[in-house]
Amino acid sequence: MTTVSDRMIAIEGLAHIGIRVTEFARTVDFYRRFGFELTREDFDEHVVVIRHNSGLELNLLDSADDGNQGRNVLMDQKPRYPGVTHIALRVDDVLRAKNRLEAAGITITEGPVTFGDGATSVFFRDPDRNVIELTEPRRSKPA
Repeated sequence: MTTVSDRMIAIEGLAHIGIRVTEFARTVDFYRRFGFELTREDFDEHVVVIRHNSGLELNLLDSADDGNQGRNVLMDQKPRYPGVTHIALRVDDVLRAKNRLEAAGITITEGPVTFGDGATSVFFRDPDRNVIELTEPRRSKPA
């Protein structure tokens, strides 16, 4: 008899997120503003890898066609297509993160927003209009 655990894949965590970009230098500069560091440039493979000290790795892939004139087809246009619409990064203090983003010249596009589960988030976009959410989980109330 096959059990659920026999069919499960033992995922250990997130390896990386791939983001197609129009310009490597501009995108690397943007992500450096909140702690990412360049770890690999492989122009033969058309990829630049950046990593945050939290362990999150982004693979930036070139050759994005900006035929959408700066709009994110998954977020800004109709009809709505399937696909990854944004990445959400957990932070310990969303208001402090918001202040640091604004001090770095990054525009907050929405938030802070508090959701039904008590998490509070802010949203902003990278140079290619990809949506990034910073979210602070609900804090348990002191007794």
